[in-house]
Amino acid sequence: MLVFFKERLAFLSMPKTGTTAYQTALAPRADLVINDPPLLKHAPVYRYNRFIRPMFLNVCDAEMELMAVMREPVSWLSSWYRFRQRPFMKDKPNSTHGISFDDFVLAYMKGKRPGFAEVGNQLKFLERQPNGTGITHLFAYEDQSRLQSFLEDRLQVNLNLEQENVSPVVDVTLSADVEDRFRRKFSEDFALYESITKA
Repeated sequence: MLVFFKERLAFLSMPKTGTTAYQTALAPRADLVINDPPLLKHAPVYRYNRFIRPMFLNVCDAEMELMAVMREPVSWLSSWYRFRQRPFMKDKPNSTHGISFDDFVLAYMKGKRPGFAEVGNQLKFLERQPNGTGITHLFAYEDQSRLQSFLEDRLQVNLNLEQENVSPVVDVTLSADVEDRFRRKFSEDFALYESITKA
């Protein structure tokens, strides 16, 4: 998470949306940088609302606009799947070694997910809170130029990004039947993603 106080902007870091590269590039420019622990680095709206927002509101009488990046839902899961295919993950409980991408997605769709498929949910991460706290600026991972232009304009910086946390290249072909079931079960995720790509 990055907070830019003067600009009244907080950049929430959704996992697997390329935000680590932005965090590295913008950390020197930010007023608050949370790199660790992951539960705070990747704090969703509800955790920001509970812990970070009151700090700025109560001490500085300042309300931040929130920004975040969302990834196309199948691509987002494929990134998690590949991330957990890294060699050192083998034999760990949340490894996806020996598991097909179809089986990973099917496991993700279960009510009680096995450890290897417990990766959170983009919609839940972005969920607006009862007090109105929510994402002001939402960008599609697949539209990097729009995201970069917004940050460069808002923060008056020139960004030079390096790729980070690159996952292994493995087959992430999803069968038509599983994809159809996934799209139906997570239709709200797809609807939100499509709304930002058409904005």
